Amino acid sequence: MATTSSRQRTSSSLDTENRIQNGSLFSAMAVALLVAVGVSIVSSVSIGQVSIPFEQSFWILLEQITGLETGQISADASGMFFDVIWEIRFPRVLLAMVAGAGLALCGTVMQASVQNPLADPFILGISSGASLGATFSILLGFGLGGIIGELGVASWAFLGALTAAVLVLGLASIGGKTSSVKLILAGTVINALCGAFSNFIIYFAKNAEGIRSISFWTMGSLAAAEWGTLSLITAVVLAAALFFLFQFRVMNTMLMGEETAVTLGINLNHYRRLYMVISSVVTGVLVCTCGIIGFVGLIVPHLVRSVVGSNHKRLVPVAILFGSLFMIWTDVFARTVIPNGELPIGIVTSLLGAPVFMYMLIKKSYGFGGK
Repeated sequence: MATTSSRQRTSSSLDTENRIQNGSLFSAMAVALLVAVGVSIVSSVSIGQVSIPFEQSFWILLEQITGLETGQISADASGMFFDVIWEIRFPRVLLAMVAGAGLALCGTVMQASVQNPLADPFILGISSGASLGATFSILLGFGLGGIIGELGVASWAFLGALTAAVLVLGLASIGGKTSSVKLILAGTVINALCGAFSNFIIYFAKNAEGIRSISFWTMGSLAAAEWGTLSLITAVVLAAALFFLFQFRVMNTMLMGEETAVTLGINLNHYRRLYMVISSVVTGVLVCTCGIIGFVGLIVPHLVRSVVGSNHKRLVPVAILFGSLFMIWTDVFARTVIPNGELPIGIVTSLLGAPVFMYMLIKKSYGFGGK
């Protein structure tokens, strides 16, 4: 009896020690990612067609954010460098950070909700719905009145994305409760329908410039970043992030299956619908501003899951930070790889994401629903 009690105490102490070590590693990783994001923001605004010293970028941002006069900005930098950093690059970097965080968050939530490692933010037909809305606005010249009409293509893209998500949820709920399989099948159907209608409009359109605009928009771009558009996007992503940070227990239960959820008294059907609606709104807001940026919501959760495991208490915050970091540097590459030009960021994320995903599939170095 004494030996058994001693073994139990030893096992308990080892479990406690492992939890402490894992918690310490997670805290260190989170702090490191926060520092990396901060350094990346200052570094990325210094890189571009006009090269700006890192120190000058740091002092310009510090003075503008805090309102303090440091006296460290040179006379030459106060004019040209200020306009380049504060009016052009900094809003774009912030948009990249918010978009990366939002797409990574939605990808993590979608993969848990439908219990499918291949799920991403566009699984509900959001991308094809947004494309249909944008195509409808650009090629047919339709607009909306009032304040919404001033947003032009973005307003129609958001309406298309949200309509597609609502149709998928409605289609998946026909004939009984919503399941992960029905959601995926409904998303496939709506994707195909919206894609077909978009191609139909493009085929009969006689607007070469409009077709080019649609092509560039569907490849994704952060060139439309402005101070006026950042507030809404940031508020939506931040609210969703705060909500999902406290939903880790439900998302962990989703990975265990329906039977376990029923035993624990959790209505997965209710939470799945709620998560899908919130993720659709976040993705729709991002798509209507940045266009379609693929692979971020698919790759980032897998990369993070291979390091921190499938516990969403750690997975969600790390995925948000890593998604921001990934998008900041992807955008830097997209706007500097071509001299005096810009490569659509959706092309860059696909070129980077596809090989990484193939490598992960071959090596099987990630887990889903387990370590």
